[in-house]
Amino acid sequence: MFDRVNSELSIGARLALVSALFVGSSAIVTGLLVKNALDDLSFSGKELDGASHLALVWDAVEAAPEKTASMLAAGGKNDERFASADEAAAFIAAEPGGERMSAAASYIVAIGDGSNLTLDPDLDSFYAMDAIVVRLPSVLLDMQTLNAALTSSAEPAQKGRDIAVAIDRLQRSRDQALGSMAAAVANNKNGSLGKTLAAPADALRASTDSLLHVARQAIDTGVAGSADFDGAENMTNAAWAASHDGLEALLKARIDRIQGALLAELLIAVLSAILAAFVSLLIARGLSGRLSALLAVMDSLRESNATVTVPYLSDRHETGKIASTLELFRTRIIEREAEQRKVEADKVAAERARREAEEAALGRERATVVGSIGEGLSALAAGDLTYRLDHDMPAAYAQLQSDFNAAVSQLQETMKTVAANVTGIRSGANEIGQAADDLSRRTEQQAAAIEETAAALDEITATVRKSAESAARANSVVASARSDAEVSGAVVREAVCAMGEIERSANQISQIIGVIDEIAFQTNLLALNAGVEAARAGDAGRGFAVVASEVRALAQRSSDAAREIKTLISASTGHVGSGVRLVDKTGAALQEIIGRVTEINDLVSEIAASAKEQSTALQEVNTAVNQMDQVTQQNAAMVEESTAASHSLTQEAAELTRLISGFRVANAEAPRATRAPPVVAQQKRVAAFAASQAGVPLKMRAPDDWEEF
Repeated sequence: MFDRVNSELSIGARLALVSALFVGSSAIVTGLLVKNALDDLSFSGKELDGASHLALVWDAVEAAPEKTASMLAAGGKNDERFASADEAAAFIAAEPGGERMSAAASYIVAIGDGSNLTLDPDLDSFYAMDAIVVRLPSVLLDMQTLNAALTSSAEPAQKGRDIAVAIDRLQRSRDQALGSMAAAVANNKNGSLGKTLAAPADALRASTDSLLHVARQAIDTGVAGSADFDGAENMTNAAWAASHDGLEALLKARIDRIQGALLAELLIAVLSAILAAFVSLLIARGLSGRLSALLAVMDSLRESNATVTVPYLSDRHETGKIASTLELFRTRIIEREAEQRKVEADKVAAERARREAEEAALGRERATVVGSIGEGLSALAAGDLTYRLDHDMPAAYAQLQSDFNAAVSQLQETMKTVAANVTGIRSGANEIGQAADDLSRRTEQQAAAIEETAAALDEITATVRKSAESAARANSVVASARSDAEVSGAVVREAVCAMGEIERSANQISQIIGVIDEIAFQTNLLALNAGVEAARAGDAGRGFAVVASEVRALAQRSSDAAREIKTLISASTGHVGSGVRLVDKTGAALQEIIGRVTEINDLVSEIAASAKEQSTALQEVNTAVNQMDQVTQQNAAMVEESTAASHSLTQEAAELTRLISGFRVANAEAPRATRAPPVVAQQKRVAAFAASQAGVPLKMRAPDDWEEF
């Protein structure tokens, strides 16, 4: 692979490849450094966001419990980011007192873990983080525990043990918090934390010492003295705020330091790449320029151009050696060219002497040949076609002598034939002129006849077109009538259906009336039975008998009315049946009318189509006749031109006869020309063919005849 690179790539390309590899590796290293710096920036930025969120949580710890949710609402996205949403919810839901402070401490620790604060790489910021995330919240929690122990109503012995435990825990947490703050100050190189945390740490120590003193007195005396817990909490808050501010300042300083280092690294990398590229470009251009100049000298020397100047002879490295070698080649080329010029001069002198001797001999032969050909051309100019070249000529010109004699012989034979045929041409030209005059007159007569035929066909075409239009309108009227008849048939069919429905309804009514009649009959029987039973009952059934007689009378009237209605319905059903039969007959008659109208419509459509086809055919015939008229007019013009050409041919034949008479040919008589058939005979054959075609009817000719015509 490396051999291929060295053999196929130029030096400039190889230098560019080396520079590209250097720049690429530098770019990779720079990219890795930038990535690490960006990772550090992201890490520190997340820490800074966590510290800011801790400040919000600490304010919520000090605020009223009912305001906790509203104060933490602004940090909801950070809780999701730091995976502390569950601890936030537990803190919001915690009861005031120790439970709330314990939930707050857990919440703060979760934020510290999720925001990378617990992984801080610097000792000063790590201990400051430890103070605000773990130690100071524990101090507050232990203060509340001590306060609860002092105010407890437990047994004195138990109370004393609780106070002792609370004292131990508070003292331990206070010492750890102060230890973290002291460690942060001790590891801070610029001493800024010492100024920030010294006073808050001393105040925290003094306030907690006061609380511890009161608590110990309570154990000794059994009576709880007055302890300033609010002041101690305020000092704790002040220590937390100072530690928090110091941590934020350290994080911001670290971010600024990382950004500055990143910018410096990028600037150094870019400047290094630019410098490397610039130096590589200078070296490549210098080396490529020298090699290009030396290659140009090599190309000139390869073309035997010794006038070129070899550069860089003063170089003391490889290019100087190459230049020295090229200069040696140039010197040898100059010496070789001098020797070649001398040899060429000798060859030129010998060749010049030989050419002069040959040109003298050729000049003598050329003079002889020119003289002989000049005599022959003079004879030809005088019109003597019997002259031949009989002199002895050089062998190089023997073919020219033979070709000249053959050409003159051929010309002599041609002139004999032309002279013999000129008379026949003059006679044929006269006959062609007469025939052309006759054809011109006939063509004019034929053109007039065709023009009259075209006018008559125009009138016939107009008449047939009007007939076709009338047939088309009749077809449209018949179609409308057919549509109206079909609509009437549909109406009649609907009427038949309606009458059938009426007939079926009447039958159903008759059935219903039969049912009513049977009901009336049954009611009458029941009323009769009721009357019989009432008569048996005596006076007790008299009223029931009156009612039964009324029901019987009503049933009898219902039966009579039902029979009358049935009689009327039967008569109406008969009339409806008659109407249905009449409507059926009307429908059948309309169907026959529709069929006749359809037949008429088909016939009229065929008539209209035939009229249209006749109109189209006559139009085509009219077009063909018009074309015949145009062609005939063109033929007449061509005949006129042919007549003029025949007369001109006669004159030209006479002039040709005069010219041929000036040539001298052999004494033998020229062969007579074969006469062409007279034009009059051709005219007769054409007239006979026209007479045979005139009797053929036009309708018997095939349709393709018009296309061929």
